[in-house]
Amino acid sequence: MDATFGRGGHSRAILAAVGPAGRLIALDRDPAAIAAGAAIKDPRFTLVHAAFSEFDAVLDRLGVGQVGGVLLDIGVSSPQLNTPERGMSFRFDAPLDMRMDTTQGETAAEFLARASQSEIEKVIRDYGEERFAHAIAKALVAARGEHGISRTGQLATLVAQVVRTREPGQHPATRSFQALRIHVNRELEELSLVLPRAVERLAPGGRLAVICFHSLEDRIVKRFLRDAAHPPQPPKGVPVRAVDLPQPVVNLVGKAMFPSDAEIAANPRCRSAVLRVAQKV
Repeated sequence: MDATFGRGGHSRAILAAVGPAGRLIALDRDPAAIAAGAAIKDPRFTLVHAAFSEFDAVLDRLGVGQVGGVLLDIGVSSPQLNTPERGMSFRFDAPLDMRMDTTQGETAAEFLARASQSEIEKVIRDYGEERFAHAIAKALVAARGEHGISRTGQLATLVAQVVRTREPGQHPATRSFQALRIHVNRELEELSLVLPRAVERLAPGGRLAVICFHSLEDRIVKRFLRDAAHPPQPPKGVPVRAVDLPQPVVNLVGKAMFPSDAEIAANPRCRSAVLRVAQKV
């Protein structure tokens, strides 16, 4: 399973490797990704419009019990960032949408229009790790009372007026845009849901590979894999038979992998990527 189809780079590589008897099921919640997938004319390939939370339902519907591997490439894709009308980038002035699935759910503009100052502050602080979250939320609530906040340009300008200092080369609104996108798409919740389901549906010896680009995502993956590979044991001295001790569900495969200098030079957006792999026991 390629659970994050995007524009199909990973799917094409997997199809080239699995052989004539192989089968690949791909998921994506973005309708634009589903449309792009129509270009793959391969009878071994099935592409489904679905979010991580529908992982089990998709496999059940397709009559698949177990899979030999699951790939998750977490986060926003380059086409989403580069398409102005998706509203995910401060580089363009466009409607403030930010949804990965544009067919359903609340947009970022709708969230900012209805949320309390404390809700906005919590999202920006927790998901953007933004130290100016209180001041930004206060400014956004004040601004929406005057003229509303419906475009990326408005949001970027408002945040820049509040955030006077930022890391060199980083736009003042970077963390706020990231936080709102994560919230609108429930990205961390979806990730937390799919990890145990993916491991459960792996066949023995099957592998889970997860690529993260943000510390919040990688923290969830790292902790999940650690706990799955090293389940908590009873205190020393407790009379428990070895056969009754909690057993690991996966084995970690190597250490976390990071992009090489050559990969970063070819694709600067991969500079923060982390790949973690585990194998079903």
